[in-house]
This record gives sequence, structure tokens and C-alpha cells, in this order.
Amino acid sequence: MFEIKRIDNVDEVCVMVIRSSFRTVADEFGLTRENAPTNAAFIELDALTAMRQKGAQMYGGFCDGRLVGFVAVRKAKDDLYYMEKLAVLPDFRHRGYGRQLVDFAVKAVREAGGRRISIGIINENTVLKEWYKCIGFIETETRQFPHLPFTVCHMELAV
Repeated sequence: MFEIKRIDNVDEVCVMVIRSSFRTVADEFGLTRENAPTNAAFIELDALTAMRQKGAQMYGGFCDGRLVGFVAVRKAKDDLYYMEKLAVLPDFRHRGYGRQLVDFAVKAVREAGGRRISIGIINENTVLKEWYKCIGFIETETRQFPHLPFTVCHMELAV
């Protein structure tokens, strides 16, 4: 059984789920601590704690009591919220858990008065981009940052 619950105190288990989930993408695109230090595959507990302290609401996806997924949402401005660190452990993918976490985040944003959710992904990750499009996200812009070895694609979903 998959259950989503709010996480009030982040810990190393949350960090491990995020790192392990993002590691597959980091490996696929050749990301390292040196060329993409802010990628979630390399997140540390202090960075996750700082997100929480800046107002991010964090939710965990639990399968039989084990944390196997994660998502964070935080208010950006006005009616815009960011959805970040959406993660599902590789062994638990393709079961609909990622979609359930997105749906849960959408509901949380809607209940908080938000009307839009924004995400940033690796533009070259066409599989992930298509997955988000199937959910209803639309591409709003792509940007190249000199310190990143990939193009960032920003997408939004009206909630």
C-alpha cells in the first residue's frame, strides 16, 4: 500500500531517497559534484533542512511503512509555487507513485491558494519532459546556465 504523509523533520533517510532517485539521471547525463553540485543526486541534509526552513512543505511516499518517494512544494510568489525534489526510488518506479506524489502536491498547492506549479528539469531528459507533459505541464522556457552542463527547461501546471 502506498501512502503519502507530510514530513515535518527531514533526516538522512529523506536525503538517501532523493539522492538514490536522482542518481540514475545523474549517471545518464554525466553529472558529478564538480559539474552540477546543486543537482539533487548530491543533496546534503543541511540543504534539505534549509529548504524546510525557507518554507518548503515536504511530503513522503511510503510503501508498507518505508519511505520510497519524496516531493517538496514551496511558495514562490503570488499564486506561483515550486515543486522540487520529486523522487521515487528506482525499484519502486512505474507503479504510479510519482504521479500520486504530483497529484498530492497539486492538491496541497490548491488548498494553499496557489494557482500554478513551476518545475525545472533537464531539458535533454526527453522521457521525463514527456511524462510531465502527459500530466498537463507545459513548457514555459529553456535556459542555458554557464555553470551547468545541460539546458534547464521550466514547465508549469495550472492547478
